[in-house]
Amino acid sequence: MPKRQLEGLVVSAKGDKTIVVTVERRFAHPLLKKTVRRSKKYHAHDESNRYAAGDRVRIEECRPISKTKSWQVVGALTPAGVLIAADAAAQAAAADAVAHGASAEEAERAANDAASHAGDNA
Repeated sequence: MPKRQLEGLVVSAKGDKTIVVTVERRFAHPLLKKTVRRSKKYHAHDESNRYAAGDRVRIEECRPISKTKSWQVVGALTPAGVLIAADAAAQAAAADAVAHGASAEEAERAANDAASHAGDNA
């Protein structure tokens, strides 16, 4: 069975190797047919303490790491919604591409190039 992935906003990064991510879902009310928003907080594992409050991230379920933590960070999302791998070089390259007005595809390509070059140098 595939692992669930959710996207949300980091609301706290005060814990060591732990971030709190708020995930919002929208659904139609069964009786009123009005769109309703509900949010839930998830504790996610951030091995390198890379993410800060305000970042948009994608998290994936994993084995329980602690009493409340059974999710891990897959990577950050650009404002265009493109997933950036959890590699610092890839994040920096994608952020630079977005800052210079690149499209989502170009930002993703820059992140992948930086990640592959970082793997070659390691």
